[in-house]
Amino acid sequence: MKTILITGGTGLIGKTLQQKLILLGFKVTILSRRKSEDLNVFYWNISEGIIEEKAIKQADYIIHLAGAGIADKRWTAKRKEILVNSRVNSTQLLLKKVKELNPNLKGFIAASGIGYYGAITSNKIYNEEDIPGSDFLAEICKVWEKESFKFQKNNIRTVVLRTSVVFSEKGGALEKIINPIKKGIGAVLGTGKQYMPWIHIDDLCTMYVEAITNKNIIGIYNAAAPEHITNKELTLKIAAILNKKIILPAVPSFMLKLIFGKMAIILLEGSRVSSKKIEKTGFSFKYTTVNSALKNLL
Repeated sequence: MKTILITGGTGLIGKTLQQKLILLGFKVTILSRRKSEDLNVFYWNISEGIIEEKAIKQADYIIHLAGAGIADKRWTAKRKEILVNSRVNSTQLLLKKVKELNPNLKGFIAASGIGYYGAITSNKIYNEEDIPGSDFLAEICKVWEKESFKFQKNNIRTVVLRTSVVFSEKGGALEKIINPIKKGIGAVLGTGKQYMPWIHIDDLCTMYVEAITNKNIIGIYNAAAPEHITNKELTLKIAAILNKKIILPAVPSFMLKLIFGKMAIILLEGSRVSSKKIEKTGFSFKYTTVNSALKNLL
């Protein structure tokens, strides 16, 4: 039985992934910032450079999801520093401990984001060979991935999944979009022409499992469903499924910028990304269209 160590295991993706891995017969352990009596929960403190040694020693694979939430707070200078350091420092600490305690780790699978390509709206469909964008989101992803691929330099198979907006039944972006529509106050954001790359949480978790079991999966992959959709199209589809009408005018861009500051860019901009590379590995999406995903979740 393989042991999978997960960081960020109590988050939206981590909880669902744990359940899927356990059902498939894996032993799952997690790193937590809180000490616990649970034998499968191990303590770590990134700022103090601490990880319980047993967590690293018994791990066959590490799935690294930990990182401060991109959309949780306004992007002040301090918050930007936290967003970068929570990803870079945690990855550096994991590598340090793996080199010391478990140099024969079989694989390191890490999250990144489609923000790598930059928060822009264009006609281009981005793939894994494209260069990074030039904004803050791109910078986070760039330095995050750079640290992750240091595992590969130490002869550990490394996979990075550039994750799009995750659709789930509870929590996450979809719930924030749905709730106003349910209340009759839903509206298109900005022009509504910005694309929103997305993925059903079940498909994302299956992708992580495939990254463990398929040794031919190496390097960077976009974790985004094949169907492309704009903010306006998504809003109208959700409203139709919920039997609601969108009666309010679009929320002006300047208003979102007043409310969210620079973070508003993640709501107002977005381009398409390609799923072809992961599909070429044999991975098959269960939810290929927004309609199929929404009908399952709603």
